[in-house]
Amino acid sequence: MLKTLLRLLCRMLFRVEIHGTANLPETRKLLAIANHESFLDGLLIGLFLPFRATFLVHTTVLDNPVFRLLLSRVPHLAVDPTSPLAMKKVIKLLEAGESVVIFPEGRITMTGSLMKVYEGPGFVAARTGATILPVRLDGAARSYFSRLSGDHPRSIFPKITISILPTTSIAMPDAPSAKLRRRMAGDAMRRVMQEMLFASHPVKTLFSALLDAVRIHGRGARLMEDMQQVEETYGQLLKKILALGRLAGKISVPGENLGVLLPNVTSTICLIFGMSAMRRVPAMLNYTAGTAGLQNACIAAGVRTIVTSRQFVEAAKLAPVLANLQNVQIVYLEDLRAQFGPWDKLWLLGFARWMPASAVPSVQPDDPAVVLFTSGSEGKPKGVVHTHRGLLSNIAQVRSVIDFSPTDKFMITLPLFHAFGFTCGGIMPLVTGSKIFIYPSPLHYRIIPEIIYDRGCTVLFGTSTFLGNYARFANPYDFYKLRYVVAGAEKLNEEVRKTWMDKFGIRILEGYGATECAPVLAVNTPMACRAGTVGPLLPGLEFRLETVPGISQGGLLSVRGPNVMQGYYLFDNPGVLKPPMDGWYSTGDVVEIDADGFVRILGRVKRFAKVAGEMVSLEVVEQIANLASPACQHAATTQVDPQRGENILLFTTDGALGRDALLAAARELGSPELAIARKIVQVAELPLLGTGKTDYLTLKQMAETA
Repeated sequence: MLKTLLRLLCRMLFRVEIHGTANLPETRKLLAIANHESFLDGLLIGLFLPFRATFLVHTTVLDNPVFRLLLSRVPHLAVDPTSPLAMKKVIKLLEAGESVVIFPEGRITMTGSLMKVYEGPGFVAARTGATILPVRLDGAARSYFSRLSGDHPRSIFPKITISILPTTSIAMPDAPSAKLRRRMAGDAMRRVMQEMLFASHPVKTLFSALLDAVRIHGRGARLMEDMQQVEETYGQLLKKILALGRLAGKISVPGENLGVLLPNVTSTICLIFGMSAMRRVPAMLNYTAGTAGLQNACIAAGVRTIVTSRQFVEAAKLAPVLANLQNVQIVYLEDLRAQFGPWDKLWLLGFARWMPASAVPSVQPDDPAVVLFTSGSEGKPKGVVHTHRGLLSNIAQVRSVIDFSPTDKFMITLPLFHAFGFTCGGIMPLVTGSKIFIYPSPLHYRIIPEIIYDRGCTVLFGTSTFLGNYARFANPYDFYKLRYVVAGAEKLNEEVRKTWMDKFGIRILEGYGATECAPVLAVNTPMACRAGTVGPLLPGLEFRLETVPGISQGGLLSVRGPNVMQGYYLFDNPGVLKPPMDGWYSTGDVVEIDADGFVRILGRVKRFAKVAGEMVSLEVVEQIANLASPACQHAATTQVDPQRGENILLFTTDGALGRDALLAAARELGSPELAIARKIVQVAELPLLGTGKTDYLTLKQMAETA
């Protein structure tokens, strides 16, 4: 009777929702595991799980008389998770057929995310062969029964969700020593917990995820600032998002791909969310791509209208580039704002800002959310289409392994047309409640460290090249508050890693991804970090390795998961979506994955160069050379550069070809300067395969010794 009353009371006060059902095994050897958010967790699990179990609690919990009284009503065992003797008691309970509930973290979270997972519960599961039932608690951390700091949002009676995930198990690891088996079992339990956190994330759209964040953190929570250094609240951002979305609706139709050619400022992020709310799809155009790159991107994605800013076009000297675009309408925000009439203002101030969910059309999680652009092997940009589900899944994957929180402040310098900058910089902070300072260019190496220091930023994303340059100009104390520095988009240079550790005492976490994967695929974390690797693959991803002829180590990595793109828009078939075969995306990278799941990149198969974090098609390099010197033969490859990541080498049979001629040809083609080879090597003839094709493998070997 008391249990029924308590269950009813919790449903009324905390609006408890139960997702999923417990598929209990025939044998009663059941180990339920849960994340630990608050002192309410044991009570909630005891009330709403459909079976009776013995609860394992930390010995310190019994020091509180209130919880000692509550626990007296249920079977429990007070243990120290670090004690091997305590784990033996748990093994005896499971072997006797008892169901056990345990919190593998051992303590209540202080961050709101997963904390250290002890090895004991993993070893118990492996030793007994118990069926593991993952249970996710969400919301209790926002109550006053949690141990979060004052910067986290609190509520007297927050909404609480209990998600019951499918059962799983942990096999006893094959290792030569008991100590190593225990560690490996603990790692397996950590991965189960991370998979649980990811798998239980709600399926939303970008705008509905934003509204959830507004509800949790409050409209008055200060969130975002740019170079104007005005920290805007959720309420102010929501107002701007709705207004810009309304304006975007005036120049487009639902479902249309609308080009966005804007810098890193608050209004750009608001426009992205506003377009998303109004069922318009932002196509993020690279303003450094040149006329040809922009034109080809617009053709591939069927972009008929580009939204930009007169002030930005003037500052970036883009007027000649835009003037040469064909069959594309250019709309300036300064002109568009004049179309926001009295009825629009009445809609915004009297209705939309108060009931935003009702003021926008219905959008589904599997609808397109953004078009990002990358280069194809033929040098034409491909439009990569991601859904709302895909973007938010990638954010959930990242958050399941790294504890970003409202106490963090992101320093975002990567451009929003870059997948890394778009998802991790433009979307993630807004839907998770983290603060953000958005900066227009990653190239201001002296200014950025000073801003990080002045604004108290705790998270920095960057490429190896950018991080190396920030370190050169930064004062040793500029980065005193940084908790996370994550490197991606190109291989992390060992000298950069060492400099950050020696000068600032900061360990750079190297990650790996692709535009087609929204973009993060793997990342090192404080709980799982190994130098020389890009970390383990994120939860929710399947992978396979295919043998590559001529390469003895590793294999060609393909992945499948919820964050993989919906498909490509190709220049040769404009506006027609080409989905990945059976959901699998081939990364084009040869990798090794060790027994602990860490990914080591051995090399690339695709003919691309990553120069200062930007992808450059080597075929474009060759096209430039062919235009400059059509009578001779040319082939491009790459060479490792400690400063830029990679250099492009052009092998040519033309002894008189120089950079001036290549620069003139690049301008004629509308190609960016990055596509001009940094080094030119004259050869008598190009090496050929038996089929008559250029032998790029031999050229690569020649480049490494050049």
